Amino acid sequence: MKLGDKIRKLREEYSLTQGQLAGGASVSQGYLSQLENGDVKNPSAAVLLRVAQAMHVDPDELFEAAGYPTVRTLRQIYSDYESNIDPELLRYLGRLTRERQRRLLLLLEGMETVVAGEGHPESGPAEPSTANGAADPAPSATPPARVPSSPARD
Repeated sequence: MKLGDKIRKLREEYSLTQGQLAGGASVSQGYLSQLENGDVKNPSAAVLLRVAQAMHVDPDELFEAAGYPTVRTLRQIYSDYESNIDPELLRYLGRLTRERQRRLLLLLEGMETVVAGEGHPESGPAEPSTANGAADPAPSATPPARVPSSPARD
């Protein structure tokens, strides 16, 4: 529901005239009329708060109708996001400074790039095969151990 329609509906439910509501909200009756008609595109939060208080309604009702984010709408937006993240990880990250969070993010992105570049399905085509058709073995994480050669015996 649009803001103007919401204000008008609530005002009529409480049997208030525009003049009564305007006086209670410390706005002019003309401005209130413009609000109800949708002529005001970006009303201030202060005006919406005063109008809500004059009608004794939750200010979030008007803020949401005006397109302002409220705690309630932000919770709805982020509920799916938060449900996909381990709560322990969120607590850990919440204890870090913003700078440390950014550094950790850069480190994780770098690791993801390295891992994705090693022929994982996320990185695209598989490693090329050798001339006989067999795939090259994956590179070892550690170099092969060197076996010392024994001294030549005569």
